[in-house]
Amino acid sequence: MQYKKRNQANEQNSLNLGKRFPLTIKRLGINGEGIGYFKHKVVFVEGALPGEVVVAEVLEDNGRYATAKIHQIRTRSPHRIEKKDDYDVGGIELEHLEYEEQLKFKRDVVSQALEKFKPQGYQKFKLLSTIGMEHPFEYRNKAQFQVRKTSDGKVVAGLYKRGTHELVDLPTFTTQRPLTMKVIRKICKFFEDLETPIYDERNNSGIIKTIVVRESFSTGEVQVVFITNSEKLPKKRLLLEKINNNLPEVTSILQNINKGKTSLIWGKSTKLLSGNEYITEKLGDVEFKLSARAFFQLNPYQTQKMYEEVKKALALGKNEKLVDAYCGVGTIGLFVADDTNEVRGMDITPEAIEDAKLNAELNKQKKFSFAVGKAEDLIPEWQQNGFVFDALVVDPPRTGLDAKLIKTILKAKPRKFVYVSCNPSTLARDLRELTQDYYVDYIQSIDMFPQTARCEVVAKLSRK
Repeated sequence: MQYKKRNQANEQNSLNLGKRFPLTIKRLGINGEGIGYFKHKVVFVEGALPGEVVVAEVLEDNGRYATAKIHQIRTRSPHRIEKKDDYDVGGIELEHLEYEEQLKFKRDVVSQALEKFKPQGYQKFKLLSTIGMEHPFEYRNKAQFQVRKTSDGKVVAGLYKRGTHELVDLPTFTTQRPLTMKVIRKICKFFEDLETPIYDERNNSGIIKTIVVRESFSTGEVQVVFITNSEKLPKKRLLLEKINNNLPEVTSILQNINKGKTSLIWGKSTKLLSGNEYITEKLGDVEFKLSARAFFQLNPYQTQKMYEEVKKALALGKNEKLVDAYCGVGTIGLFVADDTNEVRGMDITPEAIEDAKLNAELNKQKKFSFAVGKAEDLIPEWQQNGFVFDALVVDPPRTGLDAKLIKTILKAKPRKFVYVSCNPSTLARDLRELTQDYYVDYIQSIDMFPQTARCEVVAKLSRK
């Protein structure tokens, strides 16, 4: 009888594809979608804002939840604004929301994550207001656009429409730097003029797959990488001449070979075609040389603010030693540890460590050393050899800390500990174990990616 009743309830709550119904939006989910409830079922509505009453049209019923799109807005949020970009691509999912409300939402994302994972004492964690930007556009220092050819012979570059492999041409994109967009548009025109073979995904033919453009905010240098389906690059000399003659800002041109159909953007082999191997970026007084594959935060304006927060949270003394886990090209360690006794960093990417060593040399920092490997392996090895460190900073990928590293940290018990996270959910998950031995002094959210649902956080922890 109970099974029959449950089935009847499920049928009453089911939402068939295309069904339309009024829905009040209660809040935003962690991906920026509006959330409402239909007979106790959670309904996610892309583009809807809290307080709005919409007519929702069902896209899919998953059983436990449903997804829908807006058919009509009956009651409009006072915080809804007109979008600058009318494209159905990622990276602008909150562009219709007033910026001050975006900042409040990003603090709330941290709160939602803590509510879900419930680390010890989370109700008393101090969540500081999100640090935003004065001008929350034109901040991305890198574009990684797919290149394709239209039926009428036009070469276009852009991103895939969400949930598809249909390319959306992006003649403008307000979160990208104007110079970056100018370089991409001109190079696409050069491809057209030279009849360069453009990649055809369906037939796995053609050569140019992707164009990657990175711009230095401090020097104005631009690096261009062509990701190709072949080692050959027809009319390479003419293409390089056109770029050198028409785009003097481009000081580094490389080719990365990634043959065949693959979900990976980059291949293993990269070669220099013209100019320098690196471009130079600067944060505060620290300079960084960036190779084609080097990871560097996409928003230098906010990166400097974030690193200043890390530096303040660590408050390193002259005789203290720091471990910089997931160090990448050494950016955090070099920025925060100008007065410390010693800094050791590690990363699993050999190319990143080579760049980190180069950056330490560039900034005349002899107390830095970098090693290839995992923090959970190297820290115990270093300790066995007599290395004692006072402070730890971690900046892991979105997946968070490795379980073995958490055990390593709890065993090592560094007195000072700062966790930089690009995913509040995995931060909250990791804090469940870390709060066995650490207090969370505060969590500072930083809007690294305006107009998106993503945020970065700096969590200051202190040993109990």
